[in-house]
Amino acid sequence: MSDVYANRGYSDALTGFGSKPALVVVDFQRGFTDSQFPMGGAPMVDQAVLSTVRVMRAAKSAGIPIIACVISFDGRKSAPLWKIGPVLDLQVGTEETQLDPRIAAEGPDVVLSKTAPSLFFGTPAAAILTRERVDTVIVTGCITSGCIRATVVDAFSLGFRVQVAKDCCGDHDIVAHEQNLADVGRRYADIIDSDRAIDAIDQWRSMNDRD
Repeated sequence: MSDVYANRGYSDALTGFGSKPALVVVDFQRGFTDSQFPMGGAPMVDQAVLSTVRVMRAAKSAGIPIIACVISFDGRKSAPLWKIGPVLDLQVGTEETQLDPRIAAEGPDVVLSKTAPSLFFGTPAAAILTRERVDTVIVTGCITSGCIRATVVDAFSLGFRVQVAKDCCGDHDIVAHEQNLADVGRRYADIIDSDRAIDAIDQWRSMNDRD
C-alpha cells in the first residue's frame, strides 16, 4: 500500500544520534503505574517501566544524564484545564506523585515536577541538558499519546535530536500508542527500541573511555 506521507517527503531521513545523549523518563509515577489508582495498571505501561530500567542502568553506568519527571500540582488552581479528572488528583505529597519504586531505585540524576504535558514546559530540563552539552534525547515514559508526544515535540522544537524508545513508552491503548509513535516518527524523531538505545549509550561510553 502506498504511504501518502512518504510520497510527500515525510520520513525523508533519520535524525540519528549526535555527540552526547541523555535519557528522559516521563511520568513513570505511581498514579500511572500502580493499579490501585484510576489511571494506573495498564499492562503496556508496566512493561515499559521494565524496559526503561534496563536503559537507565546502561545510562547510569555510562555517566550520561538521566532526567525523570512527575506531574504534580500544589492545588487544583495551579493545574491547567485538563479534561482528565484523575489528573487533578495528582497533588504534591500524594502517593500518586511518587516515582514508581522501580524507577526511583535506579537513581535518576534529576527529578522534576511539571504541571503540563511536556517535560520541558515550565521546567529547567532544557537548561540542564544544555549545561551538560547534550544534543540527543532518548525519550521514555508515559502516556505515549499525551505527555510523551508533547515531550517529543518540545525536544524537537528546542533543537535536540530525538530518539523515542518504543518499548520504553506505554499507553492505555495499543492503537493510540502505535499511531502516535508513527506520527512523531515521520515528523520529529527516530523510533528505536531499548536495545538500540543501550547500544548507542554503550558506543558513546566506549568512545569517551578512549578520550
